[in-house]
Amino acid sequence: MFTGIVEAMGTVVGRIENEQNVDFWIESPFSAELKVDQSVAHNGACLTVVEVKGSAHRVTAIRETLLKTNLGDWAVGTMVNLERCLKMGDRLDGHWVQGHVDGLGKCVEALEDGGSWRFRFVHEDKLEMMTVPKGSITVNGVSLTVVDSTKTGFSVAIIPYTYEHTNFHSLKVGDAVNLEFDILGKYLQRMMMK
Repeated sequence: MFTGIVEAMGTVVGRIENEQNVDFWIESPFSAELKVDQSVAHNGACLTVVEVKGSAHRVTAIRETLLKTNLGDWAVGTMVNLERCLKMGDRLDGHWVQGHVDGLGKCVEALEDGGSWRFRFVHEDKLEMMTVPKGSITVNGVSLTVVDSTKTGFSVAIIPYTYEHTNFHSLKVGDAVNLEFDILGKYLQRMMMK
């Protein structure tokens, strides 16, 4: 379980194809503190640490993960939002985030807006992909508040700190992002369908 509050950015320093899987080496400020078997959100996708060497750690993305997330696009040099799992008793500064990416979104607008930034994303029209204004959404592992919502898209406003300390500063129109929709909203929606 995560909160969507990015702890650090990491850099992909190695990509190794292994049959249908890909091993990624990620260098980050806290990689040396990680332990094998620990869960870490990488752009919002929960991955298991399988090796630690110096200031880098290795994770494996299986075919299913590569198909449902933007991890398949990662190359050496890609900046990745990282968050270690929530400890019991910690403050929940963002919202409940599972690290289970629901699907991909596409950035269709990125505008500087008087010192902050506004981003708009589109996504598939799927039942579990629903947003509401002022509701929570996770974009590349970042807990955000929805500004405007449509059936197939939404916008968010980004404060300067979030812009500078996440990979939002490198996000361009046309880029794919990992989306995790609010878990409470998904359960309520499923209950209403019964």
